[in-house]
Amino acid sequence: MAADLTSLAAQFHAWTDERAAELAVFRHEHPSSVSDRLELGRGLMALLAADGWSLRGWPEDVGGSGGDIRERAVLYDQLEGAGIGVPEQFTVIETVGPAVIRFAPTLAKELLLPYLRGEELWCQGFSEPEAGSDLASLRCRAVATGGGFLVSGQKIWSSYGHLADRMVALVRTGSAESRHRGLTMLMVDLSGPGITRRPIRLANGEEELSEVFFDDAPVAGSSLIGEVDKGWSVAMYLLQFERGMYAWLRMARLRGRLARLARRVDPADPIGCREVGRALAAQRALRARTWHTIARLAEGETPGPETSVDKVLLATAEQAVADAARAVDLAAFTFATEDLDDARSEWFYTRAASIYGGSAEVQRSILADHVLKLPSEGKA
Repeated sequence: MAADLTSLAAQFHAWTDERAAELAVFRHEHPSSVSDRLELGRGLMALLAADGWSLRGWPEDVGGSGGDIRERAVLYDQLEGAGIGVPEQFTVIETVGPAVIRFAPTLAKELLLPYLRGEELWCQGFSEPEAGSDLASLRCRAVATGGGFLVSGQKIWSSYGHLADRMVALVRTGSAESRHRGLTMLMVDLSGPGITRRPIRLANGEEELSEVFFDDAPVAGSSLIGEVDKGWSVAMYLLQFERGMYAWLRMARLRGRLARLARRVDPADPIGCREVGRALAAQRALRARTWHTIARLAEGETPGPETSVDKVLLATAEQAVADAARAVDLAAFTFATEDLDDARSEWFYTRAASIYGGSAEVQRSILADHVLKLPSEGKA
């Protein structure tokens, strides 16, 4: 049974007050490097798990305390509202965790709690150099052996792939012609032999993404998520959470950034005020839309192509908030001061927001074809 969400928010707010001294470091420390942010996040995850907060909304049979996805959404929102950043690790578990729970419950029982305590980090391995948006053309291959699989190939653009302990990887077990019918999902231990990882430096200077190479890397049969050659259905189930909770987490972070910008903008600065207002409108639209998607997930619905709206609104909001930060401190932003390194880094990062995870053009085409049922250009 879902908790009273208003009461839950009040209880969590009271907890942040009680634990103010211990939480101070998470309010005031803002590491610039990905590895340092993840390390800081581990400490907060351990604290949240120790008092049971991060277990809320996860199924009891895999180590959670019950409830539904809305409880997790409220807690993330309250963390940002209290000025405490949500650990980046939660974006991964919220994207891939529900699929692991549904299709590999034994794995989930073993691995979910250590993850929520900050003891593990996972990544997602879908994209390949010649298979970005078209996942059915994946080439990274897994060959069945007596006790598992040997994986060979490459994954690219994996967030935290060079730092993660495990990868939820979509690999080919059928023929190349089998397309989506020959794909399988595996939980790969990245500490094993035959695996090489390289970070990718982004335009903002950060090394968040990576490429991962597999050279006959052994993977245990117990690491199978779902069934052999049925990985496409796992991937499709997973993607609905990428649109829902991932977008909500990003929205919550934008809320915190906007609150700080609103305190700093000069009321006499028309450009700064305009950009902050525009960003606030974009963030509120994203919040309303993603909450609707999360509520549907909580009721057991399976959102379809209409969740492309969530992705379009997310990219719009992320770019609007970054543009507002630049407008508020334009001179300092342009001529580089150390205080604005994070804002500048975020601005560069958000330029790709309308590309990664499915470009805005692709999302609009999905909406046009499958939601609005518009005629194709050739038939117009």
